Amino acid sequence: MLRYAHPIPIMSRKTPLFDEHANAGARLVEFHGWEMPLHYGSQLDEHHVVRESAGVFDVSHMTIVDVTGPRAEEFLRQLLANDVARLKAPGVALYSPMLNEKGGIIDDLVVYKRDSGFRLVVNCGTRERDLEWMSMNAPADVKIQEQSELAMLAVQGPRALEKAVAELPPVIAGEVAKLQPFQFVEADAWLVARTGYTGEDGIELVLPAEQAATLWRALLARGIQPVGLGARDTLRLEAGLNLYGQDMDESTSPLQSAMGWTVAWEPSEREFIGRSAVEHERRHGSRVRLTGIVLEERGVVRRDQQVMRDEEVAGAVTSGIFSPTLKRGIGFARVTGRTRGDCHVEIRGRNVRARLVKPPFVRNGRKVFE
Repeated sequence: MLRYAHPIPIMSRKTPLFDEHANAGARLVEFHGWEMPLHYGSQLDEHHVVRESAGVFDVSHMTIVDVTGPRAEEFLRQLLANDVARLKAPGVALYSPMLNEKGGIIDDLVVYKRDSGFRLVVNCGTRERDLEWMSMNAPADVKIQEQSELAMLAVQGPRALEKAVAELPPVIAGEVAKLQPFQFVEADAWLVARTGYTGEDGIELVLPAEQAATLWRALLARGIQPVGLGARDTLRLEAGLNLYGQDMDESTSPLQSAMGWTVAWEPSEREFIGRSAVEHERRHGSRVRLTGIVLEERGVVRRDQQVMRDEEVAGAVTSGIFSPTLKRGIGFARVTGRTRGDCHVEIRGRNVRARLVKPPFVRNGRKVFE
């Protein structure tokens, strides 16, 4: 089960698709204040359907924020470690961490360049902190507005586009298949982006909340299977994608979280928040790094298990699963910077042979690590 999934408290929030989940027999859990489906019967089947065909996720718990105003781009170039100036025209997006002054990761997000400004999609668990941080750093002529009236779905898998395109508004349906990764198209209050969190092809759809249930039912009628948080976690880890709060947080920098590629160092005069701290770390080297780990024996990798090298503790697991695709234990571990190759993981009092590898583990349904 996901680390942050718990029994449902009385005051949990519900997405516009809550009734659809309940009617489908989903096992509902609390996830960062939201009542969300963990699975609809078999988490394993849901994982495989995304790897082999197409599944749909309700991700309406994510926080959607529009940033507009004459200095919106200037503000985001200062707020984010990646550089939104790389987005040369509307219809493209990029992934970026948002850092504090010490270089710690406040959140990771996707930012979309639109005709009217920018749209950010941030994690639900960091919503209040993110909105506070943005507002605190924004100039007076930049407007930051949460779009709580919108829903968000993700259709993922090798047959995602084939199955989903007929249910999109005709004005954009023909454009969706032409999109490259991290491109998007908008019309009639819909935004459809070729992005995702599974390592498979697919799209993410932002649309008015009142239209979400109709779209959900139409996608299921096309043979797209509903998928819960459980399979979302195994899919993202196989794909080598970090989870905020486990693999990164405010105590870790991008360089300590296998996210150095998300920091735009040029132009050198761009002073984004946290730059001096991560530049110092870049010059002098990081004492720890995040890497992939695979078990060479039977077992399951779990968070906080110790990673041993030459009978000494070299680090600890941050995320771990038994991979449904690879049929072996895999995970992420934060280890000392010099640790490479063979190691052991301490599982229930015994040392299990393992190996440190470079993620991802799976792409397009196939093993890709060496």
